[in-house]
Amino acid sequence: MGDVSNMSGGIKAVLIAGPTASGKSALALALAEATGGIIINTDSMQVYRDLRIITARPTPDDEMRAPHLLYGYSDAAMNCSAGAWIADAASVLDKAYADNRLPIFTGGSGLYFKALTRGLSAVPPIPQEIRESIRARLEQDGVETLHAELAKRDFASAEKLKPRDRSRIARALEVIEATGRSLTDWHRDGMLPLLPADQTVGLFLDPDRDDLYARIDRRFSRMIEMGALDEVAALAARNLNPLLPAMKAHGVPALIRHLAGDIRLDEAIEIGRADTRHYAKRQFTWFRHQLPEFEWIAPDAARAWLSHALSLSPDGVKLASLSS
Repeated sequence: MGDVSNMSGGIKAVLIAGPTASGKSALALALAEATGGIIINTDSMQVYRDLRIITARPTPDDEMRAPHLLYGYSDAAMNCSAGAWIADAASVLDKAYADNRLPIFTGGSGLYFKALTRGLSAVPPIPQEIRESIRARLEQDGVETLHAELAKRDFASAEKLKPRDRSRIARALEVIEATGRSLTDWHRDGMLPLLPADQTVGLFLDPDRDDLYARIDRRFSRMIEMGALDEVAALAARNLNPLLPAMKAHGVPALIRHLAGDIRLDEAIEIGRADTRHYAKRQFTWFRHQLPEFEWIAPDAARAWLSHALSLSPDGVKLASLSS
């Protein structure tokens, strides 16, 4: 196993980002096996234990080949925010260093990576009763009414949001209701980054767009074959709030509509595929503008690039297997 303290340039972690279905998990697993590292989930949907198949979490076989942490550890009834995740990531990072293992953060959630390297606003937890009250008013009064209220109470936040952005409008109202301060105020008083960018090696997998979209379509079909419909049926049977993050995972709303008899299965599959392709497009745009320090690397060149970029000391770290 390699000594993390001997990595060149004071590197303390590897960050592997990219659009959905670009091969991030396979790359992280190859690196973990080559270095004795720990893979840490950096995907906001793969935290939910209810959704292994539909979120393409690593398989049990993969999890046996290297440690995988922060996967499937949160219940779908919970709202696992970036703030909650970063607190959990801090504990995992400490454990990785204590065990002298290389932390390998991998996923597609840009805000999680930004929290790691840039810090995060220090908004305190929102009491459940306030959260439920705002959600109930959203259903009863409609999003336009709540947006108008937000404009009166927190004009700066309301101005940044689209009038029909249900989740973000509700979130902004929750914060001001619970704390008496706007999100803008909280964003000024942020939490320090866990991993300053100059202490990491960060790459963004940049596949050919047409190849990626075809891969997304094929993967969604495999998910159905593997039992995604049963998985979503079990989730739907819990009658959770439809605004919860897990209920909005790509493919879940359309499959629930199919289970309710509203649309055919082939229609649900096509909606799920299209939603996932659109999400991939947004990931490209977000990372390019928000985290320009990440190196954009074609998937077939990523292993060789990592081998060169890490430049680990020759004390037993076998990166040759990563390049092969």
